[in-house]
Amino acid sequence: MVVSPSFSCSVVGALILGCLLLQASNSNAQLRPDFYFRTCPRVFDIIGNIIVREMGSDPRITASLLRLHFHDCFVNGCDASILLDTSASFRTEKDALPNANSARGFNVIDRMKTQIERACPRTVSCADILTIASQVSVVLSGGPSWSVPLGRRDGLQAFFDGANTLLPSPFFTLDELKASFAFAGLNRTSDLVALSGAHTFGRAQCQLVTPRLYNFNNTNGPDPSIDTTYLTQLRALCPENGDGTVVANFDPVTPNTFDNQYYTNLRNGRGLIQSDQELFSTPQADTIPLVEQYSSNRSVFFKAFVEAMIRMGDLQPLTGNQGQIRLNCRVVNSRRSVENDDDGVVSSI
Repeated sequence: MVVSPSFSCSVVGALILGCLLLQASNSNAQLRPDFYFRTCPRVFDIIGNIIVREMGSDPRITASLLRLHFHDCFVNGCDASILLDTSASFRTEKDALPNANSARGFNVIDRMKTQIERACPRTVSCADILTIASQVSVVLSGGPSWSVPLGRRDGLQAFFDGANTLLPSPFFTLDELKASFAFAGLNRTSDLVALSGAHTFGRAQCQLVTPRLYNFNNTNGPDPSIDTTYLTQLRALCPENGDGTVVANFDPVTPNTFDNQYYTNLRNGRGLIQSDQELFSTPQADTIPLVEQYSSNRSVFFKAFVEAMIRMGDLQPLTGNQGQIRLNCRVVNSRRSVENDDDGVVSSI
């Protein structure tokens, strides 16, 4: 997809239905696509422009931003808790095993927040910034557009223990994946299979891959579901006892494009991590027909992905007077800033 250097509702933004408000939504009743239509009409422009500029030097950023949204929503709902730094009251989720030295894009979110605060002070939550950024990232990578339900507010604490226990592991079996998604509130098989399709772009570190290349389930051999040619390629990239931080493409065919190639890869035994390949290689699994359908019909996948993203975005959102609108996504507002907010006075933390 060719992207204009200026992301606006009149150019690339015409693809963003959340910007044009062309769709209705079945989301949480207090979330609505036009939430910032009057109070911050340029929010999509600001976020989109920053992502476009970042893509020039970091093509991974779109997948990274989508992952941040996923990791945020799975831990006590979509409240931007993943963005909080450690404080005297809690330890950051960034230190949790699924996020440490792998979750990225925080500085990009910071730049979005800074520009949005200049344009629309105390108006747009960090949780909504993450939600919009994930949608824009998908669109700019060639994926579907959808109307984004907005109106979330930011949480007041991080959940380090929750991030360690609630996020799906790359080593999960299919049953464990289903249990993890169901616990979060995503109990449809299509939620699991469609959201896993986010691995159609982005990277994973070798340390998440090497166990299935050399000692799968303590067998001293590789995962038998891996295509032999792909196994050779992965072993060359991720040697046993090598650098575990080296990254591999989730999709070796179209690594930076949001498409349905991921599902074709699964059918060919070329899923990068165990939890991905489980969707197709688990005998008689009810996920297999969906993998086949999404592989053969991109439009069906895109529709299912949009539905699942909206459902995920509805996980326990804070709305109304709950939570707050953080002035800095990394820090809960100080008491003084909250008091000034009640008076309508803009102040820094």
